[in-house]
Amino acid sequence: MTTQRNSETKQEPPRRSVEAARRFVRRHGGSARAVVENLGRGGARIVLIGEDGSLGDVMVADPATGEAVVEAVDGLEGGEWDSETAAALTIGPEHRRRMAGPRAR
Repeated sequence: MTTQRNSETKQEPPRRSVEAARRFVRRHGGSARAVVENLGRGGARIVLIGEDGSLGDVMVADPATGEAVVEAVDGLEGGEWDSETAAALTIGPEHRRRMAGPRAR
């Protein structure tokens, strides 16, 4: 007998990913925005923007898993890269140095 996957079947998110997102929310103000970005074969990236403007991310297997993680975490609101989401992001000097890599040192 073959089983068909129903597109409405809820996907169980990975526990590690959910815990990482929960920690981020707790550490950065109690709420956060999340944008799930499809990386193709590389999976998906959940970009997290904390209430305090901090940036974080969680990598998952695919966009559906990313959406499941967002739904599983209290205080995490799904979103898109709109002007409101971009304005909530604060990139400080330390983050800029890390992004620049060894050339900035």
